[in-house]
Amino acid sequence: MAEAIQQLILDTLDKEGTIKDTRTLVLPGYKEPAATHDSQIIILGALNSLSSRDMITYTTQETVSHVLTQEGAQIALQGSHEARVWNACPMKGEGPPLPIKELQGKVGPETAKIGQGQAFKNKWIGKEGDGLVKLVSSIADTTQLQMREVDSTGTLKAGEKALADLRKRKLIAQRKGQWFTVHKGPQFSTSTAKPETDLTVDMLTSGSWKTATYKKYNFEAAGIPPNGGALHPLLKVREEIRNIFFEMGFAEMPTNTFIESGFWCFDALFVPQQHPAREVQDTFYISDPVESLPPPKAYYERVAKVHEHGDYGSTGYRAPWSHDESRKLLLRTHTTASSANMLWKLAARCRGEEGEADAEGVVQREGAHATATVPGAGKMGPDGFRPAKLFSIDRVFRNETMDATHLAEFHQVEGVVADRGLTLADLIGFMRVFFRKMGIENIRFKPAYNPYTEPSLEIFAFHPQLKKWVEVGNSGMFRPEMLEPMGFPKDVHVHGWGISLERPTMIRYGINNIRTLVGHKVSLESVERSPAVRF
Repeated sequence: MAEAIQQLILDTLDKEGTIKDTRTLVLPGYKEPAATHDSQIIILGALNSLSSRDMITYTTQETVSHVLTQEGAQIALQGSHEARVWNACPMKGEGPPLPIKELQGKVGPETAKIGQGQAFKNKWIGKEGDGLVKLVSSIADTTQLQMREVDSTGTLKAGEKALADLRKRKLIAQRKGQWFTVHKGPQFSTSTAKPETDLTVDMLTSGSWKTATYKKYNFEAAGIPPNGGALHPLLKVREEIRNIFFEMGFAEMPTNTFIESGFWCFDALFVPQQHPAREVQDTFYISDPVESLPPPKAYYERVAKVHEHGDYGSTGYRAPWSHDESRKLLLRTHTTASSANMLWKLAARCRGEEGEADAEGVVQREGAHATATVPGAGKMGPDGFRPAKLFSIDRVFRNETMDATHLAEFHQVEGVVADRGLTLADLIGFMRVFFRKMGIENIRFKPAYNPYTEPSLEIFAFHPQLKKWVEVGNSGMFRPEMLEPMGFPKDVHVHGWGISLERPTMIRYGINNIRTLVGHKVSLESVERSPAVRF
């Protein structure tokens, strides 16, 4: 169709020299001239294509016409509202008047409402008792005639005042149109063969490039603006939280072990092997390989003993210990598994095991995990212990039902502080400072239960938009049953806490469905336009 129209334009120019008005063209497949708006849009596409090859030049002439609205089209077909009301009423003296309540049933509520007043104004109908009657035997439905005139010509002979009245009544709408005057261009030809845009290997081999016609290169054309990279809102909030940790003297833990063993994810944290969190309904287990490499033997035996029989002042869980349960591989349910591994490495000197310490306080140890390092460790005491402040922000996995606020994969922000003589008051004070740096001033704490912390606290913050307290994190002091098997002295205590990364991000960016923050429903445009975040 496009090439046929181009050929029509070229043939007409070749015959007549110019096309004064494209509305006189008869398009292929049509019998009437192309006088409609849609026909001129089709012609414009052909003109642009020919103009880009300098085969023609054209000028645009703008027109203003009118089209019927949906209501106007109905009037053109069925008559005006007032005419329909007049048709429904009996002639005066020829029958009982039409009750006003029955008028809606005959012509509809809208026609009855609009047409009744206009019919009274035109003195077509009158009131007789509680009903309506015709006052004249015939009428001229001017509105219907006007609608039909506009539909066929796009305007009215009555002039602009009549058109303005119909526009005010929303019976017609103004539409801008255009038509074109066309002249021959410098590269005019009656052939529509497109010029070459690329020089190919085949053209060079055959020699056809010598006689080919090439499209003129437009050096003035604007190039496609390159799209720069954009950080996802989660990464922006993550970086802001990282900076808070660094500002407070923390070091970042390595957390690249998405797959953990049941031992490091649960047993080392003093989570009983019968705990519901270890069921397949809550945890993703790996089917191949089935089990992990063996953990450090001496430490494994100490952990198994404190679980099954008790030790370090604890009675343990008094439940049978399963080696198979401990060796299962799984997608980690929390980054505390990595924290436990780092704390075990931190306690290497306390256990009297071979190791080295460099000038920056990084502990290195040869063993089951090759070279073990703990960043950010402080000055070592006589018993080999170094205080440490560590944090991590990384992905964890839970076998949860996905909805607007839950996914099977999310990010956990975790921090641990290990030092001598730490108390619950220190933990509460620290959490107040940490959340204040995140812009959360009003927080409170509630006692809670965690298998590996005692005491444990849930952290709540007052949400000013929701005007209620919402849970923002969990915290506590790691139990002796977890720390002492690692080799820490009895006076060493460890604070631990965790929050999600997604929740503060959703609050900051006003997102109420987590699936529009993470996953296939995320809008790339929203990622590119998301502002930087400052707590």
